[in-house]
Amino acid sequence: MASTSNPRIAVVIPCYRVSAHVLDLISRIGPEVGWIIAVDDACPEHSGELIRQHCKDPRVTVLRHPENLGVGGAVMTGYKAARDLPAMAVIKLDGDGQMDPALIPKLAGPLLAGRADYAKGNRFYRVGDVSHMPKVRLFGNTVLSFMTKLSSGYWQLFDPTNGYTAIHRALLDELDFDHIARRYFFESDLLYNLNQLRAVVVEMPMSAVYANESSSLRPMRMIGPFLRGHLRNFSRRLLYSYFLRGFSAASVELVVGFPLLLFGIVFGIWRWWASMAGHMPATAGTVMLAALPIILGTQFLLSWLNFDVAAEPRQPISVVLGGHAQGDMGADPGATE
Repeated sequence: MASTSNPRIAVVIPCYRVSAHVLDLISRIGPEVGWIIAVDDACPEHSGELIRQHCKDPRVTVLRHPENLGVGGAVMTGYKAARDLPAMAVIKLDGDGQMDPALIPKLAGPLLAGRADYAKGNRFYRVGDVSHMPKVRLFGNTVLSFMTKLSSGYWQLFDPTNGYTAIHRALLDELDFDHIARRYFFESDLLYNLNQLRAVVVEMPMSAVYANESSSLRPMRMIGPFLRGHLRNFSRRLLYSYFLRGFSAASVELVVGFPLLLFGIVFGIWRWWASMAGHMPATAGTVMLAALPIILGTQFLLSWLNFDVAAEPRQPISVVLGGHAQGDMGADPGATE
């Protein structure tokens, strides 16, 4: 693969039904990028062949899947190819033109400066941008965001469906790609896996771009399927982080808090139903026996939540893994921790 003047950034472009946009997108990628990996995910429009025939940029390499693996599968193919490059930051850039290539230096800046391991865009950072979004999309993203916080442990993040991301190359050797979701749950599942590596994640404010391209992702339709994945990852995160890899007062709060809260709710509903059916008011002792476990369980879980929020990774793991910042690209005022 050929590179230009700056070998610190590589770009991965998953290509599926993007023939109308991908050539223009590549032409707008600046010289700060040394490598461009386009992954044709069995595109029915033959996007990969289109790039080969009409794109003369020496930075571009085209890879092709014999069958469709989904956006996550395409990105992971690009990540695997990027592991053999000397680039420090690997950007994932959708081929449909919704992501502005001019933001690449800003997105990669925290990684190159050694301040973060992973960066992602956030279209909800500015109040002005949020006010123009459809209410259904805003509600759907809010629900998905809360589920992502629970399952990943990154409580400060928002906009979970935003695929404009940058990852430090040092982390690509640590991720188990065989156990990461390949389709739309890829971004959320990757965050869970990054938390298990104790990677530092930051956000870059950006504006949403909606032109004549279409997105097949509908946040409201994704809440159900995403919920199953998030519940699975949340359970795994609690088990691995609080019982297998470490044990603390927060672990005790989980063990005590959940059963107390569950007992109080179940017992309270049972006694309330019995009281209604028998037309007999519940005694003060019965009320206290239901209310006290709920109060104590809630307090224990709130204490655990406070610990979990404070336990978000703060020190970039890429430095420990052997990644070293080669100077800053300049200030990145939009990145927030």
